[in-house]
Amino acid sequence: MELPRTQAQVLEATSATDARTVAALAEDVGEPPETVTGAVFELEDRGLVAVEEHAEGAVSLTDEGAAYLADGLPEVRLYRAARDAGAADEPVSMGQVIGAADLGGEQVDIALSNYARKGYGRIDSGEITADPDADPDGDAEAAALAAVADDGEADAEALDALERRGLIDRTERTVRSVTLTDDGVTALMEGIESAGGAGQITPEMLTSGEWRDAEFSAYNVEADAQVETGGRVHPLRQTAERVKETLVGMGFEEMDGPHVDADFYINDCLFMPQDHPARNHWDRFALSNPAKMDRVDLPDDLVEAVEAAHRNGVGPDGEGYHSPWDEEFAQALALRGHTTSLSVRHLAGLAKGDLEPPQRFFSIEKAYRNDTLDATHLLEFFQIEGWVMAEDLSVRDLMGTFEEFYAQFGITDVEFKPHYNPYTEPSFELFGRHPETDELIEIGNSGMFRPEMLEPLGVDCDVMAWGLALERLMMLVTGAEDIRDVHGTLVDLDYLRTEEVIY
Repeated sequence: MELPRTQAQVLEATSATDARTVAALAEDVGEPPETVTGAVFELEDRGLVAVEEHAEGAVSLTDEGAAYLADGLPEVRLYRAARDAGAADEPVSMGQVIGAADLGGEQVDIALSNYARKGYGRIDSGEITADPDADPDGDAEAAALAAVADDGEADAEALDALERRGLIDRTERTVRSVTLTDDGVTALMEGIESAGGAGQITPEMLTSGEWRDAEFSAYNVEADAQVETGGRVHPLRQTAERVKETLVGMGFEEMDGPHVDADFYINDCLFMPQDHPARNHWDRFALSNPAKMDRVDLPDDLVEAVEAAHRNGVGPDGEGYHSPWDEEFAQALALRGHTTSLSVRHLAGLAKGDLEPPQRFFSIEKAYRNDTLDATHLLEFFQIEGWVMAEDLSVRDLMGTFEEFYAQFGITDVEFKPHYNPYTEPSFELFGRHPETDELIEIGNSGMFRPEMLEPLGVDCDVMAWGLALERLMMLVTGAEDIRDVHGTLVDLDYLRTEEVIY
């Protein structure tokens, strides 16, 4: 059998009984590891060797860790200086000890934060004491630093502490081990010939003219070429950019706002009762630190108007919910479950000042819901928020807007279904037909904002609004059948690399 020179050398250096690493083979044949790795893969494709891979961790000192290895950990230096100053007998001025320890800058804070943690002593009212029984020579983190420098074994907890302090770097590399297959053994027994000639033309060969007389190795022009997967625009990003271009072309202005907001803006301002099932902790992602927005951040007049609408309704014939309304509940912070909170901030004049009709705004922003994951639901998704403020708007205007918008994406069979929302009346859902499965998919929710929502915000004309699902629009445009293939932890990279957008 004839093989290229490097492949022949690697095959002869490989054993059928003892697995050898690529690094060991590279040392034997005198070639760089990357060259040997290529030869190993070629031999594996021929069925002459078997390759096993495993991950191997490596730990190295950062520059800061190396400095502490040379000079000592700041807390150890502080303890030794404190002992020398007599702090084991009585408290000593902390400034005096810090100066004696030759600590400066951030090292002072590092030393002080770790001093008591390790039981070296106490720091109180500008004075420091030293525990006479402490053993700085037995400091586990200092010992681990030295072990890392010497490629020795180190305590696992100490290594974790050093990593948290940024004193070590942990990396993982793939180690490949190679053994001969039965075919490889047979090939060696029958004899291997090393193919002569140069593997590739070089600048030196061109300069000297050596290429004219050189003999080049044969190449298999029918062999599969390596597939290159260069960067490309994500299908979801393509859809978002087209949505933005379409809405801007229809006269809309883009808006943005906080991902974390008070329940007041997310739900209360939308005339969503506080005992609504969607507002419990099962359906939302609440924050624990901080847990709520400060009272001063919520405008007094807006809070009073929204509370009055919840309790009593709006207008002489208005009816509120007659259910509990608690301001502390409204102050609770959460990841927004929809981007209508952005619309609220703009309509209330909090984002860009008071707005006079007509106005058109939109956003393509992320929302967060504690949904059950499936082909059309994720915990994080992009919502196309939009609203129009004008006099004498009707549902026909809203439906016509959707027909014009979706026509830009080749979707002309949008279906509408009456629906209930606490903040819109009338309301309806939108459905589109999937090009592959022929199923109707819900693609949005819409309606006319109710007076109980608009009046507290200071809006005295009609507002039509909607929230559309960007991912589901992308499904109708591209033919994707599962949004988990597109983004999230189960993303299908092959789909992202090969799928062509269908318009």
